[in-house]
Order: sequence, then C-alpha cells, then structure tokens
Amino acid sequence: MTASFACRTESSLPVEQLFDRARSIDLHVDSQQASGERAVAGVTGGLIGHGQEVTWRARHFGVPLTMTSRITHLDYPRSFTDEQLSGPFKAFRHVHDFAPTATGSVMTDRVEFTAPLGALGTAVERLVLARYLERLIIRRGRFLAGRP
Repeated sequence: MTASFACRTESSLPVEQLFDRARSIDLHVDSQQASGERAVAGVTGGLIGHGQEVTWRARHFGVPLTMTSRITHLDYPRSFTDEQLSGPFKAFRHVHDFAPTATGSVMTDRVEFTAPLGALGTAVERLVLARYLERLIIRRGRFLAGRP
C-alpha cells in the first residue's frame, strides 16, 4: 500500500523565486536543522537540476538514515519531482508544483511513499509516518515561503 498526502503553501514570493528556493540544497539543509540533515554526496550545494542526484544523511526518530534521490522531472518554474533511488522507504516520490497568484505564488507538495517491512510498515505508515512527514513538509514549505 502507498500512503500519500498533499500540502499547499502560499507565499508572497514570485513563482520563480519560490521554485528555486524549493530546489536549493542549502535552504533544504537550513530548513531541516532539527534532524541534522545534510547533503553528503551528489549535488551538495546550490540548486539541483534535472537528472541530478543528492544523498542526504539525517536522524529521524533517533535513527540515522541515508537517502539518495534523483530529480526525475523538472519544468521550470512549474514543477519538479524527486524520487528515492535508495534509502529507508520501499518507494518515495515528491512532486513540487508551483503557480503564480495575485499576491505571489503557491507551492503544492504531493508526497507518495511506501514504508518497508510489509504489514508492519503499513501500520507504521498509518499510525506515525504519514503525519510525521506531513508536518515536516509543512514546516519546510513555510520556511521556503519566508513564513514562520
């Protein structure tokens, strides 16, 4: 089974600026200070682009994790998608969509993931992981949008 959720973040920033902030490795690291997330291989700074990869190391739930993702789709400044190549999930896909608004822009994050470990993983997805990831994406979106 695959779990999914969507988060919408409004910003006063122009759509191009919000798009670039969302693919900034440096701002991602800044937004994830609580987990100590850092880029350790691939693109480790600046803006990540189509076909490029990044390997992240972080600590979530007290457990050290490593995840490598690739940008599999990029349509500047409308959308980009990153997908896990290796890491803690059986599958992980994150679609970032952007649209201009009268007052700036809006970013919609759509996340689909499958936890490992079969039935146990499905239970963890439903009970803990989906809410945890959604809160993480909401906080990251607010950070990128320049909102507290």
